Amino acid sequence: MFAESKKIVLCSGCRTPIGHISRSLSGVKPEDLMAAAVEALVKRAGLPKEAVDGLFAGWVGQSFSAPNLARVTVTKTGLPEKAQAVTVQNNCISSIEAVAAAARAILAGEGELYLAGGTECMSRMPYTIEGSRAAKELRSLDVVKAKWAGLLESPQVRVVDSMEEGLTDPVKKINMAATAEVCAQMLGISREEADKYAHESFRRSVEAWNAGFYPSHVEPFKAEGGAGLDKDEYPFLREDLIAKPQMFGKAPALFDNSVYPLRSFYHDFGGLVEGRPFQEGVSKGSVTLFNSCGRSDGAAALIVSTDEKAKALNLEVLAEIKGWGFHGNNPAYMGLSPALAAPLALKRAGIGFDQLDRVELHEPFAATVLGIFKVGKERFGHDWEAKYRAGLLNPNGGSIALGHPLGATGARLMLNLLYSMKLDPKARYGMIAACAGGGMGGAMVIEKP
Repeated sequence: MFAESKKIVLCSGCRTPIGHISRSLSGVKPEDLMAAAVEALVKRAGLPKEAVDGLFAGWVGQSFSAPNLARVTVTKTGLPEKAQAVTVQNNCISSIEAVAAAARAILAGEGELYLAGGTECMSRMPYTIEGSRAAKELRSLDVVKAKWAGLLESPQVRVVDSMEEGLTDPVKKINMAATAEVCAQMLGISREEADKYAHESFRRSVEAWNAGFYPSHVEPFKAEGGAGLDKDEYPFLREDLIAKPQMFGKAPALFDNSVYPLRSFYHDFGGLVEGRPFQEGVSKGSVTLFNSCGRSDGAAALIVSTDEKAKALNLEVLAEIKGWGFHGNNPAYMGLSPALAAPLALKRAGIGFDQLDRVELHEPFAATVLGIFKVGKERFGHDWEAKYRAGLLNPNGGSIALGHPLGATGARLMLNLLYSMKLDPKARYGMIAACAGGGMGGAMVIEKP
């Protein structure tokens, strides 16, 4: 093995606009979104395709429409036929893992320049027929079609919504929104606090788009047949929320309503709410549709290279990767995992939290972000909230407003970080951090040259 010590840098990056589920990008396959991000990146960076040693692509909703989507993308975009290609699945931190995988490949001496990123088209996540092909109803596709009318009556067959199934932890039997409510109840995070945070995410996102921040790294998408998108869709669909914050209060609480009261939530998940038992008339639900991230479609890509290779190709070096860390916790508290992963990344980078000039934090739910603010400060002395108040954490909005194309979000966070730091001559250190279903957290620290 030829392990080497190299300075690993991030060069240009690019992404598609993020489409809201079932809208502008819903007809586009995830491999085509990934290909669009790669093509735009190569063009914007002036990168010779023959210089690419491989592609690591995050993709959560993997299906057999594009076996090894990374390899499909390599061949579709004309990258070298010999190029390494790996599709990464680590739920919502898949493209943080993809960037780390590219760095590992360089450190192992496998290559000098990789593309890394991710994609998701949640609009196309399928409904699936689950069961063994040993069942007589599932012996072949022809048999499935012939017995279609009675398929649901078979005890050996189950029709599944793969998106809802994928957003539910199979061990703790809890979906992602419910994990946010568990954290809200356990940490005493109110609906009003969550709505206020969500409002600011929308405000910052739209303000950044209107100020021209996002065009620095977002390439308008045009599909065959005329479908396309010029900018992130969801923040402008919900733009009225910015001028009328009282509208946040009109969204029903997901786990505190006439159909499913909070008492029932505590019956189902109260054992996970440590230290705060249900109090009739006092306990209130926090999580709503408006203070949660949208389900989305989109793709993003970055160049990961050695410093020497980047300079030889005249690529713009935006930052050096200083360290990263992944940390698992209880799946029921998955949204708090960035607070646990950050100390690992910072230790490996050799810097303190206070030295960070910018932070990009994934916003699956306002409740979990506010939970990170509390846990990070109490357990590690990391004042995430102070950076947020100072406009240094998610200064250009976050996932609540922009959307969450699962496999692309980690790379989207890194693009926000890189291009935000580029605009600030005083910024030196930055960090991205995100949680993922199953209780995984990931963080990565960079230094601007």
